Amino acid sequence: MSAFDQGRYQVRLDWGAAGIERLAPADVYVVVDVLSFTSEVAATVAGGGTVELADARGEGAALAEAAAALPHGPLVFAGSLRNASAVARAVKAEQERRSARTSVAIIPAGERTPDGAIRFAVEDQLGAGAVIDALVPLGIDHSSPEAVVAAEAFAGLRRAVKHLLTASASGLEREERGHTTQVRAAATIDDLDVAPLLRHAAFHPA
Repeated sequence: MSAFDQGRYQVRLDWGAAGIERLAPADVYVVVDVLSFTSEVAATVAGGGTVELADARGEGAALAEAAAALPHGPLVFAGSLRNASAVARAVKAEQERRSARTSVAIIPAGERTPDGAIRFAVEDQLGAGAVIDALVPLGIDHSSPEAVVAAEAFAGLRRAVKHLLTASASGLEREERGHTTQVRAAATIDDLDVAPLLRHAAFHPA
């Protein structure tokens, strides 16, 4: 055990691939890459499509692949602001199927800096917090301090999410590239009732 593995808690949170390595093995992993991988996965799957990891790019896709490769074979979901409640319900359904307490690792992706480091990304903090906040009323609420902080940040700032995403560094960078519509769509809360699950190297409906 490690002081950083959050293994005493049911709901855990850490950032990026290093976060996956730090956390104690969990039954379920929720990768959160709001701008834009997991938001786009949710929209594609809600529209009846699938997303092959081999065709995907970005930090979120790499994290999903890393989580799926863990030797204990966890479930891997794509979470975002757009489908946070749906993902929470899917986690609850998995716990009911197992008839046992199910541990959940929430993995916000962050953004890569030019030198390859992970940069804290406000959109992923809020997206991760939205999933954790949606788990609470379902009784999955024994959360690490790291997870609690993300959930409380989302709950307290829920009405400002659209502004925060468009005004964030990531949002402004994408606006400069002409992707304002994409950012606004990703800032929508719970408009998609789908929990994309990674199976056979592709995301499908759970």
